[in-house]
Amino acid sequence: MKTLYLDCSMGAAGDMLTAALTELLPEPEKFIEKLNSLGIPGVSFIKETSTKCGITGTHMSVLINGTEEGEHSHEHTHTHSHEHTHSHGGGKEHSHHHSSLWDIEHIVRFHLNISEKVKKDIISVYRLIADAESKVHGVPVTEIHFHEVGTMDALADICAVCMLIEELGPDRIIASPVHVGSGSVKCAHGILPVPAPATAEILSGVPIYGGSIKSELCTPTGAALLKHFVSSFGDMPMMLLTKTGYGMGKKDFERANCVRAMLGESDLYKNESVYELSCNIDDMTAEAIGFAMGEILKGGALDVWTVAIGMKKCRPGVMLCVLCREEDRSRMAELIFRHTSTIGIRENSFSRYTLQRRTETMETPFGSVRKKISEGYGIKREKIEYDDLAAIASGEGKSITEIKAIIEGL
Repeated sequence: MKTLYLDCSMGAAGDMLTAALTELLPEPEKFIEKLNSLGIPGVSFIKETSTKCGITGTHMSVLINGTEEGEHSHEHTHTHSHEHTHSHGGGKEHSHHHSSLWDIEHIVRFHLNISEKVKKDIISVYRLIADAESKVHGVPVTEIHFHEVGTMDALADICAVCMLIEELGPDRIIASPVHVGSGSVKCAHGILPVPAPATAEILSGVPIYGGSIKSELCTPTGAALLKHFVSSFGDMPMMLLTKTGYGMGKKDFERANCVRAMLGESDLYKNESVYELSCNIDDMTAEAIGFAMGEILKGGALDVWTVAIGMKKCRPGVMLCVLCREEDRSRMAELIFRHTSTIGIRENSFSRYTLQRRTETMETPFGSVRKKISEGYGIKREKIEYDDLAAIASGEGKSITEIKAIIEGL
């Protein structure tokens, strides 16, 4: 499984993501030529080498009609309703010209030489931003307009990242929790806290954190790109690393101001998080415990088992253990409380390594038989399903061992 991991320990912005992902390509210069031939009005991409804290990476500059407008790497992507005007960056006043979401969609659908998939991704990212601004400002999405300055460079960043994801073709994208920065940011509506309200809205449901760096590290554009493409946020999974890219921001901090993109293969190196819920029981019958185990398994547990233990007052008892995925923890706890007499449940988190598993059907003189195949880490195992063996053995009047030997000898 081709896995892309994004290290967002210094936030994320469109140009930083573009630069980091470009470094993963075998021929970055050809991709830059492709970007510059898209036909985004007045936009051109310039790839530059940049060094932060001794690390060399790439900075991507977007020129609008030959001029770089503001600092794209850590700049708020502004949207607002019809009546608003604002100064952008250092206070330069601009005209009242704005682009609506419909205008953006029109450019994307009819004027850019890109695939249908990339067009859909770009529009989805823009809708995330527009929906967030709509909620924050309390106006309908139809009244959300993107200011002329920042519209084309933001479109360029979003378009570039969507194209890069298509080019790289990862099977899954995982990102670290997102460092959003701290302090405040100046925008059209005044001075706002970091993360800016629209950014915070977009990042709803995403693990984020602040810190001592007084700057806007994650922009709305960066947040929307992460929200759209990233399937999960957390630690880097075990994978066979093939390439690393560094996308540099403009500003300098004590820490290297970059997004790090890491591409690798994780087919045979699956390290997933699982949870174990356990409780001690000394006042239930074996039948009742057996029934509880069955109900918990039917409820979606990965595994259920008991361990004989000695409890207070020298009472023999059992420890009931339930293995489940993170998203199933609450349901498993509910089932344990419902079907056992326990009044408390312990929880532990574990990482586990698993072989990749699949089931194949093979034809035998006894009919179709399922075979479970497990492989990975240089190991391959095959095992005939017990239920199939038992059914054949019962019908043939033979032992399971005899039937298994006949099938394996075919």
